[in-house]
Amino acid sequence: MSMQQRIEQQLAALGDQHLEVHNESHMHSRGQESHYKAVLVSAQFAGLNSVKRHQKVYATMGELMGQIHALAIHTYTPEEWAVVGVAPASPVCAGGGH
Repeated sequence: MSMQQRIEQQLAALGDQHLEVHNESHMHSRGQESHYKAVLVSAQFAGLNSVKRHQKVYATMGELMGQIHALAIHTYTPEEWAVVGVAPASPVCAGGGH
């Protein structure tokens, strides 16, 4: 099972409305399975600020967080997602061994 599939499996409980996991390692110089972007839509994020939402994601990821270099997290409630419909694009790596 690839790291992307493992991340998707872990986050499925949180991204119950919508879940996308993108392997963005090709945009960085740290290896093939090092950088990921997760877009999660869930009613579980209602009433939580971005820090609390990210803490939920980190807790759900558990030990997998220690096996990757970076995870860009974009969390939305269903109502927020209905308005935005798409997560922002990830920036291009500026180098520096990322």
